[in-house]
Amino acid sequence: MFKLLDVFFAFVMLGILILIARFIKHKVKLFQTLYLPESIIAGAIALLLGPGVFGAIAMATGTAENAYLAGGLFPETMREVWSQSPGVFINIVFAALFLGETIPNPKDIWRKTAPQVAFGQTLAWGQYVIGIALAILVLVPLFNVSPISGALIEIAFEGGHGTAAGMSETLTQLNFAEGGDLALGLATVGIVSGILFGTALAHWGRQKGYLQTEPTPVRSGDAQFQETAPIEDHRFLQRKARLMRNLLIDPLSLNFGFTGLAIVIGWLILQVLTWIESISWGRGGFELIGAVPLFPMTLIGGIIIQLVMKRLGLECLIERRLQERIAGVALDVVVITALASINLTVLGANLGVFLILSIAGIVWNVLAFIYLAPRILPVYWFERGIGDMGQSMGVTATGILLIRMVDAENRTGAFESFAYKQLFFEPIVGGGLFTAAAPALILQFGSGSILLLTTGLLIFWLVFGLINCQRTKKQMAREAQSSYAETSIVR
Repeated sequence: MFKLLDVFFAFVMLGILILIARFIKHKVKLFQTLYLPESIIAGAIALLLGPGVFGAIAMATGTAENAYLAGGLFPETMREVWSQSPGVFINIVFAALFLGETIPNPKDIWRKTAPQVAFGQTLAWGQYVIGIALAILVLVPLFNVSPISGALIEIAFEGGHGTAAGMSETLTQLNFAEGGDLALGLATVGIVSGILFGTALAHWGRQKGYLQTEPTPVRSGDAQFQETAPIEDHRFLQRKARLMRNLLIDPLSLNFGFTGLAIVIGWLILQVLTWIESISWGRGGFELIGAVPLFPMTLIGGIIIQLVMKRLGLECLIERRLQERIAGVALDVVVITALASINLTVLGANLGVFLILSIAGIVWNVLAFIYLAPRILPVYWFERGIGDMGQSMGVTATGILLIRMVDAENRTGAFESFAYKQLFFEPIVGGGLFTAAAPALILQFGSGSILLLTTGLLIFWLVFGLINCQRTKKQMAREAQSSYAETSIVR
């Protein structure tokens, strides 16, 4: 067991590792070119200086003087704090996801971003189909691994390091302890390959002329978002100042309180669902909620708080920028401690599984972008599609980075469509409810049943995307023809 002082110094060391990572990134041009986050560099440093690499080298020398270095440069209590941190801090990341966000009318958002949702969902369910099919045909019979391995591509690639770390405890409870290390390794492959392939595809798109230089005017359907981020008007600022006047509290502390409240609400939701399961379907031995982690529920908790505060006219107390800072620090902690805690022995023992899933995930995402994005996204398919491809291979930040590479001035509205798509995306996959439940579902119903389910969902979103794209293009053509006719009459 560790003491509070051990926790304190464990997080002090994380801060020092981030500073070292920042210095290294400043000096190494390759890391700058790859846009590697400092948190990943810091986590890699911690991994190299831990028992898996430095400690193993020290033990390999066989000298008694080096025996005390078997655990690496970090004490055991510090490594124990780090090993428990990912599953805790991921709850903060998801709780803050929608706090301070403007949540518009879902019907209006759906009308504008439906093609983006269809493409993102196609990528996600395709990862399940490919992963589970590989598990049935190759991984389980040849490598004797758990059938849950079929869900690892989506957990790691679509969910990223945060989701992979958050699911580690759940995978252990489901007798797939090595799944956490495999997921974290796959998440690292995903984010690096996402940036590498994304950069190469951006160059390819410029050469082929797929990038739009001027926005296409669209008045309905899948349209460019004309509105910009909401600007705080004078009355909003006055109300905010009045509410904050008598509060002797730092705004960051106040916003962290809202984040904590979202986590509590998420915990209460999970407890209620667990109780309902215990008195209903759980009596027959079917247990699902017990394998669902807390973090997707905290996301729902954050949405509830945002809607309630909006209804009470107090939404100005929640500052989006501060919530982003809170989530950013928590995500850095998740990534660094998760990478530092990877068991390289487990990863090496499952190298075949790791390589097969890595290659399959990369190939699916890249080919889906090249061949499906132009057929699902009716306008600015390259700018919008590359953002989803980046997200599906790493994290949301990777998608945003790739959008900025191809549309730095946001002429196409790709960023807004990408952002609003999350309202219909994050609660389900990419760390949402299905991501959390998939391992338990595979064990409960079998890989074949879940393969049929995910294949059906993949076909649904693919067909919907194709039909919606054609319908939107026809509508755009009619509008263009009508606009041309009106202009001719005026002339």
